[in-house]
Amino acid sequence: MNILLSIAFVGAWSSGFIGAKLGSGSAPTVTLLMWRFLPLALVLGVVALTATRASWRGLAPRDLARQAAVGALSQSGYLLTVYYAIELGVSSGTTALIDGTQPLVAGALAGPLLGLPVSRRQWLGLGLGVTGVAVVTVADAGAGAGVAWWAYLVPFLGMLSLVAATFLDRRSRTDVRPMVSMTVHAVTSAVVFTALAAATGAVTPPASGSFWTAVVWLVVLSTFGGYGLYWLILRRSGVTKVNTLMFLMAPVTAVWGALMFGEPFGTQTVVGLALGLLAVAVVHRGDRHDRHDQHDHRNGHDRHRHSDAQNSQLSAEPGSFTPRR
Repeated sequence: MNILLSIAFVGAWSSGFIGAKLGSGSAPTVTLLMWRFLPLALVLGVVALTATRASWRGLAPRDLARQAAVGALSQSGYLLTVYYAIELGVSSGTTALIDGTQPLVAGALAGPLLGLPVSRRQWLGLGLGVTGVAVVTVADAGAGAGVAWWAYLVPFLGMLSLVAATFLDRRSRTDVRPMVSMTVHAVTSAVVFTALAAATGAVTPPASGSFWTAVVWLVVLSTFGGYGLYWLILRRSGVTKVNTLMFLMAPVTAVWGALMFGEPFGTQTVVGLALGLLAVAVVHRGDRHDRHDQHDHRNGHDRHRHSDAQNSQLSAEPGSFTPRR
């Protein structure tokens, strides 16, 4: 996995917790989310009808319905719980830390649900990451004075929603372009949040500058940056790898929250960050080694297959052979 792509993903995804904090004091959660997705859905809809029309060809209604379900889980359900937790008073750092348990759940379910092998090195990395998340969570959650205990359970619902979306998407046999999936997800979320806002009388946005700053922040950094990179890396590298990067969200958000909002940041956060970095290094080093071995094995296999295919093709159609890979 490209290191720059990974760094961009971690920063952009972490920005979502900060953006939620920025907008939480100026409007209800459903209002913020409605106005985040309405303009986004409009822009992506125009792009879908013009520049990316070719990407939609060949998609069946079943494929679009699956993507709508993925969007309802990965954006609507996930974001609603995260934003609501922050509105209840849970800090951005703590919300990200609780959300950091997602890789453990996804890693444990990857085998039985997707039939994907998880190596010992990957489990070691996941274990280190979980330990880092636990260390930081204990310290950060302890500073949340005045917050109801059940508020800390709300982000767990979002984590489970995102895990479900991940596996639902990975079980699909249809290759859906990231721009297509993002458009369907955004339109689905715009419909969901508009309906919720209308039902609760929270459609009208406030006139405060902080609200619109949060909206722009969330659309540009969180959606196009974090959410787009999430599915791109997921398709390139798989569930275990992208979820290992998720371990970095908690400490990065804790540092960011400390700098912007004065949220607690101490020795335990530093220890958690170090463990998260070590977890990523362990898994990625193992991935490079595994890919190198697979590449050597595949090259040897392809050479034999190419030779057999060439001989067969030459015998059947003299003078018309075209190498195929």
